[in-house]
Amino acid sequence: MSSTARDFAEVYGYRFEDLTVGMNAAVSRTVSEADILLFAGVSGDTNPVHLDEEFAASTMFGGRIAHGMLSAGLISAVFGTRLPGPGCIYLSQNLKFKAPVKVGDTVVARVTVKELKVEKRRAVFSTVCTVRGAVVLDGEAELLVPARD
Repeated sequence: MSSTARDFAEVYGYRFEDLTVGMNAAVSRTVSEADILLFAGVSGDTNPVHLDEEFAASTMFGGRIAHGMLSAGLISAVFGTRLPGPGCIYLSQNLKFKAPVKVGDTVVARVTVKELKVEKRRAVFSTVCTVRGAVVLDGEAELLVPARD
């Protein structure tokens, strides 16, 4: 076995010093039947409003809806892959669910740097998910972002 330490510098995303208020990034995903079934399996959330069309039709939604946390998971995807990217640590998130997401809807998750807390290397982000321009989820997150060596 080699005693050489691997250099992860090229894997990291933005460093704290690279961030500026207003920076933003997004990902999008069209929600599929498989997404809902897999999320139910992984999370254990088998609420029939997500899985049973007949039950869901009797609710205020008039049909099945995706798990709210499935959309929220796309926010995590932006953080972990785009902005700030690999190396950041999710510290907190608040969420307000505004509208349902259904199979076939394309969810756009966008994060925007709102505030930088220099003394602790923390960045506060506004987080929002939209479908056809309408907000389905919004909130705010705080992340710890690695500094340059």
